[in-house]
Amino acid sequence: MRAAFASRFDDADPLAALTVGERPEPTPPADDWVTVQLRATSLNHHDLWSLRGVGLTEAQLPMILGCDAVGLDPEGRPVVVYPVVVTPNDPRGVSILSEHFSGTLAERVAVPRSNLIPLPDGMAATDAACLPTAWLTAWRMLTTKGRVADADSVLVQGAGGGVATAAVALAVAMGKRVYATSRDAVKRDRISALGAIAVEPGARLPERVDVVIETVGAATFDHSLKSAAPMARIVVSGATAGHEPSVNLRRVFAMQLEILGTSMGTPGELYELLAFCSDNEVRPVVDSVVPFSRVEDAFARLHSGDAFGKVVIDHTA
Repeated sequence: MRAAFASRFDDADPLAALTVGERPEPTPPADDWVTVQLRATSLNHHDLWSLRGVGLTEAQLPMILGCDAVGLDPEGRPVVVYPVVVTPNDPRGVSILSEHFSGTLAERVAVPRSNLIPLPDGMAATDAACLPTAWLTAWRMLTTKGRVADADSVLVQGAGGGVATAAVALAVAMGKRVYATSRDAVKRDRISALGAIAVEPGARLPERVDVVIETVGAATFDHSLKSAAPMARIVVSGATAGHEPSVNLRRVFAMQLEILGTSMGTPGELYELLAFCSDNEVRPVVDSVVPFSRVEDAFARLHSGDAFGKVVIDHTA
């Protein structure tokens, strides 16, 4: 079958480590695993990190990339693939597809049957394929960790990336006042079009917020602290611009702030996210939809840093 996979590692030029070619058909490793015929997938920065050699070893190569997917189960029913798999030999006890088990950027993928969630009626496969990683992370940051139901206002740092843009769209749909930062004026305009108040990084907000969505790291963390209201939650799921920020602990304890780390989400949270998007007609922010025959172009778009929202692969085109 045709697949996109890491054939080697290249930290300086990850696109050079990407190969598109034939790989063996998936072999379910246990009786409770099934093979899914893929219809749509989406890219994540995790895929670029894999090409750089982060989270993989030479012994695991070649590794089919991709975490997010929508496809057909063995009975022909449309399903969304939950990408987290129990992995006893991983220190975390789990892994996501494309780490220990082959990923979704292929014609077919093997996954536990329990990882299959019905695709809601009326939801496009190319939209649903955006949800299982970036949007699920944003959903968990806002709901389970950020307790956004108790909040009036939210700050999202670095909107434009997959998780941050998802957080903007979801928080707006929840009726919250949403502030979002971006260095790019064009992206600020697009953030405003989503219903958020776009500001430059580090700008003073007209109010302190109840929840901060932090995926940038050192470059924005001081601003996150200064923008947080008493007893606010700062939820962290990434550190694209530095993982060792300077933290004013006096502000943390004086304002009784909570700094919470998270990653991905549970199958139940993915069910909730799918239902929320379906019931409220929330469509994922899609930068572009690319046929699988041009998957290299999709990776180049993600790597360019110009994408706003998700880069989606259509396996039926």
